[in-house]
Amino acid sequence: MTVLQRTASAVWNGTLKEGQGQISATSGVLSSTPYSFATRFENQPGTNPEELIAAAHAACYSMALTLTLNEKGYQPQQVETKAICTIESQDGGFKITKIHLETQGHVSGVDAETFNQIAREAEQICPVSNALRGSVAIELKASLK
Repeated sequence: MTVLQRTASAVWNGTLKEGQGQISATSGVLSSTPYSFATRFENQPGTNPEELIAAAHAACYSMALTLTLNEKGYQPQQVETKAICTIESQDGGFKITKIHLETQGHVSGVDAETFNQIAREAEQICPVSNALRGSVAIELKASLK
């Protein structure tokens, strides 16, 4: 059995609206990356937790789709996935309610119906999908390039 752990951390300074934070990951890809109320709720430039969830989901799903295609005997040249993470105000707070995945594959020898079936299978094995499933609606749109 393989067990992996990945670590990230966040520091927040100040009040919610006027404060700011920094996100870091041990890999170094995030290193004191700034985020704030404005980057999260006011569309100011910078990152936010929902964008990071969307990035993680897009990356993980692309890998799961590639794996599933390989297992079915197809060799994808490219898989490109966009994830849209929706956060909504609910009951006096906020909740992530939906992730919409849009994926395109450049895969020789597969028809659109088969690709869509494989794409749905891949969503079921995607670790990030499985972590979110049950608390967040996951939508998938798959197409061939």
